[in-house]
Amino acid sequence: MRPRTWVLVLAALFAVLQLANVTGRDTPDTKNYLSYALSLRGESKREAATVTIDYYCASQGDTARRDQSVNVLNFHGKDPAARVAKKCRAAQWRVVDAQLRAGNSGGFITPFMPERFMRIFEVRPGYPVFLVPFVTLLGPAWGLWTSSVVLTIAGGILVFLILRTLSVSVPLALTGQALYYVLPCGTTAMRPMTEGLMMALTLAAVWGCALVSTGRRTRAGLALVGGSLLLLFTVKHSQALFLGLCLAGAGALAAVRQRRRAWVVVAALGTAAAVGTLLLAGLLHYPSQTDSLQDLLTDHYARPDRARLWPEFLHLEADFWLEWTRQQLWQPVLAAALGAGAWGASRRPVFGVFLIGAASTGILTQAAHPDISVWGGRLIVLVWLLPVVGVPLLLESVVRGKAAVAAPVPTAVPGQGIGEQAHAAR
Repeated sequence: MRPRTWVLVLAALFAVLQLANVTGRDTPDTKNYLSYALSLRGESKREAATVTIDYYCASQGDTARRDQSVNVLNFHGKDPAARVAKKCRAAQWRVVDAQLRAGNSGGFITPFMPERFMRIFEVRPGYPVFLVPFVTLLGPAWGLWTSSVVLTIAGGILVFLILRTLSVSVPLALTGQALYYVLPCGTTAMRPMTEGLMMALTLAAVWGCALVSTGRRTRAGLALVGGSLLLLFTVKHSQALFLGLCLAGAGALAAVRQRRRAWVVVAALGTAAAVGTLLLAGLLHYPSQTDSLQDLLTDHYARPDRARLWPEFLHLEADFWLEWTRQQLWQPVLAAALGAGAWGASRRPVFGVFLIGAASTGILTQAAHPDISVWGGRLIVLVWLLPVVGVPLLLESVVRGKAAVAAPVPTAVPGQGIGEQAHAAR
């Protein structure tokens, strides 16, 4: 089969496997994005709240049913789905009604939380806009599932395109696509949140850097980098800031090594994205870093604001990384994967700095939110892009090395001329 056929077969197989979990992937953040999308579609606050709460609570009921079915004490008990969903709806409506009575009715999102917290999601319209056609055509459950499948498949295909642009063999490029699906980046992208779209756009920027590194489609590569950074601002502006900073640094290093104008342009695009994000976020009155830290340290504004904000944050930051490192040493899968990915990236030193830079945005995101209780490593998930792309690069170098060793070396024959020796080797 042609390479594109293998890519589609792998994507189709992944999509079929995801049918095992159409519901149960949502998080509390999913409610905010779904109600945002419904409001953009023209629903009123109460209509959007009704659809969102029904979806969320039905999913909670499905999860309760699955959990009970394997509970060693209650697996034979009565199906709890209806009871759990009813209790969930009552609790959600109690909060929403209280917020609406308090006058918290601005913006596009149903007020599931205090206004200061909801403001964080109001400034992320990119993902809700992406959801609108899926939710409109397929409804909330299948719409969210399909949109997540599309984004995750797109991420895997982008990995394939990056590796093929770097002249990696088709089997190893397919390996990179498969790694994206089976590692935590694929699992996280399947959850109905911004991470799937955020990783796809980050990979698009990395693909742009790969195109520039080949020197064949430089303009297309630069357009991908600039367009991805622009769209990232609408999805999650902190990622546009972090990726801009990392691309600026990587572009400067690449320009020093190769002295190509294209790398200077990449560095300029990254710098413009970082500076532009800060300026535009200020002009639009987006939540500041102080607001984000208060949200973190007050449990989403459920407690009074902290007076000594930065000292407490830095204390938490130090404790977080000590505990995080201890846990990683206990189960060093991520450490091994990052080591292999970095080794592979070093085989392509110019492109490698951009890959490492993009993956480093996961570290920056986690450092900005040192919360050990966030499940699944969602905040740091972008670091997995390093092994997803780097491991196939490492394997490619190993395969090429073996091929070079296995190649026959022509043996000189006494009395045979250079031309005759070359002909014999051919």
